[in-house]
This record gives sequence, structure tokens and C-alpha cells, in this order.
Amino acid sequence: MTPEELAIVRSAFAKQICATAGVEANKDIERAFSRVRREDYLGSDPWKVVDLAHCPIQLAENDPVYAYQDALFVLSSGRGVNNGSPSLHARLLGALAPKAGETIVHLGAGTGYYTALLAELVGPDGHVVAVELDDTLAQIARPALESRANVTFHVDDAAAWPKGEVDGIYVNFAVLAPLENWIEGLAPDGRLVVPLGVPGKPNRPAGPRFSRHGAAFLIKRCTAGFSASRICQAFFIHAEGDAGSMKPQEEERLQDAFRRPGIEFVQSLIWQRPSDPTRCWFSCANWALSYDPVD
Repeated sequence: MTPEELAIVRSAFAKQICATAGVEANKDIERAFSRVRREDYLGSDPWKVVDLAHCPIQLAENDPVYAYQDALFVLSSGRGVNNGSPSLHARLLGALAPKAGETIVHLGAGTGYYTALLAELVGPDGHVVAVELDDTLAQIARPALESRANVTFHVDDAAAWPKGEVDGIYVNFAVLAPLENWIEGLAPDGRLVVPLGVPGKPNRPAGPRFSRHGAAFLIKRCTAGFSASRICQAFFIHAEGDAGSMKPQEEERLQDAFRRPGIEFVQSLIWQRPSDPTRCWFSCANWALSYDPVD
């Protein structure tokens, strides 16, 4: 296809993805998807997509037109990392609601596709700080993002970020609990999109762990505390490094929470203070997801 023809395909893809995600009214997200070339973030190895049985299927060639479908492209088969479902990310980006001029931290940036979308959404006066633990993925991301003056890329552990207050944090891996840095790093009206999940067993020794129960949450710093709400069901690979430290008791409590109803009624995050377990979907010693609104 010519660049002009591919631009038409990308524009149609953007419209379809936003409709599937239920964010078709958000023209900023549609515009971002229509502008960012997904093929630039898939690497040069033969492309593979994940089928319904979670098996990788190698495509006949690395034809850019293949990139414009709501499919998972394998980025690292050994680590179980893929490029993510565009429609899921459209929904999560809609919840994060990045604004022009804001500073957003992208944790688990992978090869940078969704970093590029964030860069489009915050515009030239905004800033995206992308953090990825895997240097192999970073080697694809850096050249793909180098033309974007509003992006800074770091190979680092997500637990160390942000370094100061930011307007938004976009987490692209599952955790058992939001990290202190993430909550305390939110500026007034700052938002955090984070997938909480209970990890399943790896399919091989030392293999990746994916959520067997999982949901993405939006947490927002308010004047009197933190609001919280479930965005949607979401099954991500679990964090590595310090962000992925496992606490058996917390894992068991979160699993129990996912097994009972009520997640859709969560309204607030209780942070670093006691909570009433009878008023919470999830509760532990230092944080809870409560049915009560922010005080």
C-alpha cells in the first residue's frame, strides 16, 4: 500500500477501535490512533499474533496493513509480552483522560506504541516519561520514539517512578496493590490507571504469570482523599522487579475479593489508614477499595 492508502486504513482502524472501546465521542483518542504508525513499534522479527487459544501465529510477512486490527502482536514470546489490545487501551486511555500540556508517566512502556499515543494526547507542551524494565524492548522503543521531543525514555524499575508529582500514571502490567510512589506521586486531580490482578501459575518454570482474575481501576487524587472506580475487566502480565513483589496474604485477600460481587460499587481508595472491611470490596492493613465516596 502507498502511505496515503495506509493512512486511510489507519483512520478506519482508529474509528473502529474507539467504537469497540465505547470512546467514539473522544475525538482526541481517535485522532491519536489515526496518527501513530503501529507497525513502527512491532520490531523487525517476523510478526506473530496471538490467536483465541493464546497460541502465536506467524504472519506471512511484516505487512503494515496487518497491524491495523484489534489483535495482540507478540513482542517477547519468552516473557509473554505482547503489544496489547488497542480497544482495551483505548478504553483505559479514555479513563485516564490525558490533557494537553500534562505530564504523564507510562510504566511498562514496552516498545512504545502506547507511549506514542500518550505523546499525541498531551501534545507538544506536555511530557511523557516512559519506563520499561526490559532493555530488549527498549531497543525497539527508543528509535521509534526519538522524533518525539515530548517523550523521555528510561530503562528502569517502575517501582522507582514517578520522581515527583505528575498529572497521570498509566500502568501496563498487573500488580497486587498500587505502589506508594504511584499514589503519593499524583498531583492534585492527578489520575492513576492501574490493573489489579491475581496471578495464575506460569505455564513453565520461571515463565511469565498472567492474571487469572483482573480489573483495571482509575484512582484520582481529590481534595479530601482518593476516588476509585473499576474501569473494566483486564488481564495483564504481572509486574517484574520491585513492582512485582508478591505478598501471599495480600494475594489471597485480593483473590477472595474478585470471587465476590461488589467491584462495580467501589467509589474510593482508603490509603494508609484503617478501613471498615464491611464497607469495602477489598481491605488490608494499609489500603482498601471502599464502597463509600471520598469524605
